[in-house]
Amino acid sequence: MRKIVHVDMDAFYASVEQRDDPALRGRPVVVAWKGARSVVCAASYEARAFGVRSAMPAVRAERLCPQAVFVPPDFARYKAVSNQVRAILERHTDLIEPLSLDEAYLDVTENREGLATATDVARAIRASIRDELALTASAGVAPNKFVAKIASDHRKPDGLFVVRPERVLSFLTPLPAARLPGVGQVMAEKLAALAIHTVGELRAVPTPLLVHKFGRWGWRLAELARGIDDEPVRATRIRQSVSSEDTFSEDHYLDELGPTIIRLAERVWALSERERQRDGRRPRTVQLKLKTSDFQTLTRSSSPESMPTSALALAEAALALRDRVDLPARTRYRLVGVGLAQFDEPPASAQDALFATP
Repeated sequence: MRKIVHVDMDAFYASVEQRDDPALRGRPVVVAWKGARSVVCAASYEARAFGVRSAMPAVRAERLCPQAVFVPPDFARYKAVSNQVRAILERHTDLIEPLSLDEAYLDVTENREGLATATDVARAIRASIRDELALTASAGVAPNKFVAKIASDHRKPDGLFVVRPERVLSFLTPLPAARLPGVGQVMAEKLAALAIHTVGELRAVPTPLLVHKFGRWGWRLAELARGIDDEPVRATRIRQSVSSEDTFSEDHYLDELGPTIIRLAERVWALSERERQRDGRRPRTVQLKLKTSDFQTLTRSSSPESMPTSALALAEAALALRDRVDLPARTRYRLVGVGLAQFDEPPASAQDALFATP
């Protein structure tokens, strides 16, 4: 039985800004550049009370909260603070899987400090973050990763929630099915069409029926509904995709995006080659991402039998995906991205090296 802790910093970027500038404390802070092209990187809890959320257009955030203080992001500073948080986590275990600058999984089945329970570890981590960094973090404790992640959000901000093994099912049962990992808006709508709205209702559906409806994903849904997740905490996460994107200062028509797609393909190809040289893995899917002037996001992808073998070939594949976009010709676009995904598993020797204990 594993003991997993998910640590999630509270409104991380905004909290760092409020900590470092006392004049911002208690005020609605939005970390974003002002302007029509900007999106919100983070919002303080004071700003969230007005409905401001990450990834929201900055102009909408300003409408929702006219009194908000807009602060341009300082990612170098956030990265430095993230490293300080990481140092605190490493006092307890080497088994740390970062998800971003502000959250990580820890396997504390055995911990360096010899603390009696995973709950004690989570309390110690949160206390150190508060005392040493003047920031707050929420934590979830559970026997697996996905339940720990849901639990960390249960008493935000500055909260701790523990789901003991015998309480996993009762904890999950009333939750919306959309809280399960991988259940996005489209899947939630498909489940709702089957009168499945909660995890408990999903659990009541026979597994063969879920498999019939959703294929292999049906098996995964059945496992998640029963609180089953055997995925270990991976101290080194294997990259599953590489991508690059640009947001334009002015919107463009689809047929004007060629030069940008070619430039992004060159950048992505260089990143992909770095992965190949590191562990021999190659991607199997080419992706194109577009965002319209009204913030509609669409993607096109292909997994050809013969993948591109050069930056030029990748650009040609991405341009071919552009030709599959069927929106009206006068649609304008504010963002374009190119990516490579679904990398092969590394050879056994390379994988051993990735996860070797120093």
